[in-house]
Amino acid sequence: MSTAPSPHDALPSSAPAPASRRARNPVGSHVAVAGGLAAKGLAYAREIGAETVQVFVANPRGWATPAGDPRQDEAFRTACEDEGIPAYVHAPYLINFGSHTEATAELSVTSLRHSLRRARRIGALGVVVHTGSATGGRDRATALAQVRERMLPLLEELDPGEDSQDPWLLLEPTAGQGASLCARAEDLGPYFDALERHPRLGVCLDTCHAFAAGHDTAAGGGMKALLDEVVAVAGEGRLRLIHANDSKDVAGARKDRHANIGAGHIGAEPFRELFRHPATEGVPLVIETPGGREGHAADVARLKELRG
Repeated sequence: MSTAPSPHDALPSSAPAPASRRARNPVGSHVAVAGGLAAKGLAYAREIGAETVQVFVANPRGWATPAGDPRQDEAFRTACEDEGIPAYVHAPYLINFGSHTEATAELSVTSLRHSLRRARRIGALGVVVHTGSATGGRDRATALAQVRERMLPLLEELDPGEDSQDPWLLLEPTAGQGASLCARAEDLGPYFDALERHPRLGVCLDTCHAFAAGHDTAAGGGMKALLDEVVAVAGEGRLRLIHANDSKDVAGARKDRHANIGAGHIGAEPFRELFRHPATEGVPLVIETPGGREGHAADVARLKELRG
């Protein structure tokens, strides 16, 4: 695991400076946008009390790259700016830069480039992408070499400057299923090294994934230990977004099954611990929990309560 500094390690603060009306950690939700980013997505966000949002800009289980509606794009961007709502895009689930299938690797490039460009258009601060797996029985080193070959050029298309309007590319470690390339915090080291620790490369930490991968954040001090390790491996300022999800399964189960906050095996108190950690200052939290509008509103309210 390499944590040596590089020319790309000089980074802005861990998240955009919050507006005076914004809490230390904006709390929000992934929102459905069928019917319009602003008309449906932001309307739902307001209904559940969300202070930040995450959206899909394409079918999450397909390869289509829709252009979007310019009027909705502008309305969404303007509303987020006016109301101080940090927005994020989640790239499609099919993306896997470690795939042994050439078609999947090529389509992954096209799909992620689409998400990055659409994110810029709607003013999103980051694009979340799953870190993928080494398919076809290949070893991790071979798969990571392909990650570098295919993903690094996309990062190089982004303006790395502090005043850049381009989004960050946020790596989301998985729950550890199959031949995962990055599940535990320590796995971020080789992944970041493969991508030359690019200045526009960050982390989206999913609390359920980390728990499922073996970080027992339900144990006393477990959440602090996880966050300490993320910072040690990826570097300060790299944690840009948190998917706040409880887990239906025990630590180390390698199962990605989300539960409502406080209703799973992680429990509520570790999230209070998360809010107190210096690495999370200014970092938004997005829920991806079950329950529909009522469940989402309750989870957002619960996190705000734990935030204090």
